[in-house]
Amino acid sequence: MSALTPQSDMPTPTTDKITQAAMETIYLCKFRVSMDGEWLCLRELDDISLTPDPEPTHEDPNYLMANERMNLMNMAKLSIKGLIESALNLGRTLDSDYAPLQQFFVVMEHCLKHGLKAKKTFLGQNKSFWGPLELVEKLVPEAAEITASVKDLPGLKTPVGRGRAWLRLALMQKKLSEYMKALINRKDLLSEFYEPNALMMEEEGAIIAGLLVGLNVIDANFCMKGEDLDSQVGVIDFSMYLKDGNSTKGSEGDGQITAILDQKNYVEELNRHLSATVNNLQAKVDALEKSNTKLTEELAVANNRIITLQEEMERVKEESSYILESNRKVAKDRTADGQALTEARKQLKEETQLRLDVEKELEAQIGMRQEMELAMKMLEKDVCEKQDALVALRQQLDDLRALKHELSFKLQSSDMGVKQKSELNSRLEEKTNQMAATIKQLEQSEKDLVKQAKTLNSAANKLIQKHH
Repeated sequence: MSALTPQSDMPTPTTDKITQAAMETIYLCKFRVSMDGEWLCLRELDDISLTPDPEPTHEDPNYLMANERMNLMNMAKLSIKGLIESALNLGRTLDSDYAPLQQFFVVMEHCLKHGLKAKKTFLGQNKSFWGPLELVEKLVPEAAEITASVKDLPGLKTPVGRGRAWLRLALMQKKLSEYMKALINRKDLLSEFYEPNALMMEEEGAIIAGLLVGLNVIDANFCMKGEDLDSQVGVIDFSMYLKDGNSTKGSEGDGQITAILDQKNYVEELNRHLSATVNNLQAKVDALEKSNTKLTEELAVANNRIITLQEEMERVKEESSYILESNRKVAKDRTADGQALTEARKQLKEETQLRLDVEKELEAQIGMRQEMELAMKMLEKDVCEKQDALVALRQQLDDLRALKHELSFKLQSSDMGVKQKSELNSRLEEKTNQMAATIKQLEQSEKDLVKQAKTLNSAANKLIQKHH
């Protein structure tokens, strides 16, 4: 478990040790994750006070990106090493339910997402690492089979799901290290997808690609047809890599407080992640509502256009009827001029052609209206699904808040128990001191009585001698 006890419960380290630890420190939200040999030590930022150096500042983007790269590289080292050791001890083929393997894919996903450039889509900005992975088949022809298999999987609907499936298939082929090295060596292609200071563009990416060679000693087998890779939440479980910061001589009460604090901090981290997910979904819902409003306005304009065309068609029909009636009258009245009849027939043909053109345009507008109505129904369905997902996530967020409140209450109860024990110990020590003082007084009194007895004995002996 992590070393998350309050500052008052742990010995205060010296300034030199704190400064040395700060050089190997990486930041994650409100936590500080430090390397300690083969483990990570997680502390709250309020637990350690450091004198900040004037350069570089923690708000510098380059400094933060460097810390994030070091964080991800350390997590990748621990994840790969732990996966290899546990797999060799297990001695069998690994599947998708194996926890260290799941954490390895989560860490790899975070490494591939680091520094990704955002691409604007219909639903807003989107960051996906599937684009860089598609480049591998151009660099290594053997990877074309994996890419084709991923695209043929029926259950994958998002680029994130396809990227996760690609990583699993590459690990099954024992080619993940080779593909990552080939991709990292072509930074001219990666610059289209990543920022200049992203992990894949720096030396940390090459180090992780070299570490992946060790995974060729393990065998893995995944069945991805029924697995939902699109909606999985990629959260790193730090509890698998955190070192116990309490001494083995600590009391049982301190251990319970540490465990409660660990659970509290983990719940807060998961709470923040779910809050970010809820905010992203809310932004997508807002974008869908704006698009829905825009389509509604376009549909209203199309309806007005259709009504206008229908009125024009009615007017053309009335004019055609009037022209036909006039022609009939002209035909009956043979006194009319032949040239006027010819012009009337020509005008009738023009009006008829105009009517046909108006009917074609009306049919086209009706078709466009039907397409818009279908698009509106699809958008409404998508909005309903997003709202359902938003409600589920809010419910999870409420549950986590309740769990956080319960853990805080347990922590307060534990603190009160420790205080009561301390007061009882102090009272017992006072009583012990009082009893020791009383014993000393009794011993002194006993010595005085012995002296008086001796004096009386000597006086009695003298009187007996005088009497004889």
